[in-house]
This record gives sequence, C-alpha cells and structure tokens, in this order.
Amino acid sequence: MGALTLDILLGDVHSLKQKRSVVRPLVAEVQRRFPAVAVAETGHLDLHRRAEVGIAVVSASAGNCKEVMDACERLVAFRPEIELLSARQRLYNDED
Repeated sequence: MGALTLDILLGDVHSLKQKRSVVRPLVAEVQRRFPAVAVAETGHLDLHRRAEVGIAVVSASAGNCKEVMDACERLVAFRPEIELLSARQRLYNDED
C-alpha cells in the first residue's frame, strides 16, 4: 500500500469557489485515469491558492504501487494551471 501527498499552488485563483473549479476536475481526472486509486483534497481547505491532494494506492507489489504513484504525480505536475510544490510518497508494509 502507498500514499502520495501533493502540495499544489494554484494559478489565477481568487476565491474558494474558483479553487474548487480547479481542484475538483483535477481530482476527477486522477480518478478517471487511475480508477483503482482513492483520491481527495486533504489539506489547505481554507486557503484559496493552495491545495493538498492525497492519493492512496493498494497493490500486491511495492514496485507497482510506486509506478502508479509516480504516474499520478506526473499527471498532476504537467497540468499548466497549477504548480506542484512538493510530492511525498510513502510505502507501507504488513508491519505498518
């Protein structure tokens, strides 16, 4: 199992309503492209130019889990309307 946390700076956004109009399609695109992952806005909920998106992946192998997280990170990083400030990946094993 793996978790990916993305810290995002939004472009020309001046309200929480505009923020939702950027973040919702982003979350939907990740879910559409990777239907086996769970994805949601998880932080910076009260800031209109920042967003945190969390992605959870469950897989039989750590290698596949990392591949999926890397692909999700690339999908978000290449969107022109946002800037990916940081991406944190964590792999969990049976003992965690």
